Amino acid sequence: MKAVVLGAQGQLGRALCEQCPTGIDLVGLGRAEADLAQPGAAAAAIDAHAPELVINAAAYTAVDQAESEPDLAHRVNAEAVDEIALQCLRQGVRLVHVSTDFVFDGRAGTPYRPGDQTQPLSVYGASKRAGEDAIQAHSGLSSAIVRTAWVYAAGGSNFVRTMLRLLAERDALKVVADQVGSPTWARGLAQVLWRAGQKPGFKGIHHYTDAGVASWYDFALAIQEQGLALGLLDRSIEVSPIATEDYPTPAVRPPFSVLDKRSLYTGLDVNPVHWRVQLRAMMQELNA
Repeated sequence: MKAVVLGAQGQLGRALCEQCPTGIDLVGLGRAEADLAQPGAAAAAIDAHAPELVINAAAYTAVDQAESEPDLAHRVNAEAVDEIALQCLRQGVRLVHVSTDFVFDGRAGTPYRPGDQTQPLSVYGASKRAGEDAIQAHSGLSSAIVRTAWVYAAGGSNFVRTMLRLLAERDALKVVADQVGSPTWARGLAQVLWRAGQKPGFKGIHHYTDAGVASWYDFALAIQEQGLALGLLDRSIEVSPIATEDYPTPAVRPPFSVLDKRSLYTGLDVNPVHWRVQLRAMMQELNA
């Protein structure tokens, strides 16, 4: 099978390239080769490489910046996705697309199921939902949409790396404690996306994160705990919980974005791994 990974230079794209299964003829395309901000660029790249599978890990993910760049966010996360889906339909290519928990408003008291009503609170969330809608509008397309959340990796810009830097630099830290979700290691997510890509019967919208739930405050405490245990940090500092209103941001974030992953677990025969286990594995990689 020949597969194209879009967004190959991002943290998830790099994980997809690193976790590529044997027997796959992989073409990793970054922004230089397929810039989703440019109309027709991604579709042209798919046409040129003639793959059997496309995994779209490319996206505009600057959540706060999107509030002041709504046109660009919509161009990358919706219009380009529509072009990709149409090109895949034309060529008979399977498409696996990555979406986000930000399509929900976070007011539920139980984990969101794939079919639950979406109501994004931000430009980013709205643009990603529009991308989902674009894919689903193309009947006959072999596609799967996998929503995820709180993704991090050993490389790139993410919460884990930011916390490690701040925990080393500062004498105290305040972290939001009233936003709850599930951290997700990019490597585990990449493995799931490859499974989805290789199973044509796996279609529709599904959810995947690592197992368990946490607030950002819980996540930060776990990062400090593992950082100290692995020698990535040489001292402990006070980490205090604060409310979202004490840390205002341009984009409104869902206060509760835990995702129900049962349809994916069943459809792909995936065994859940707790986010603390995955966090330690990633931080051991940093320590190698």
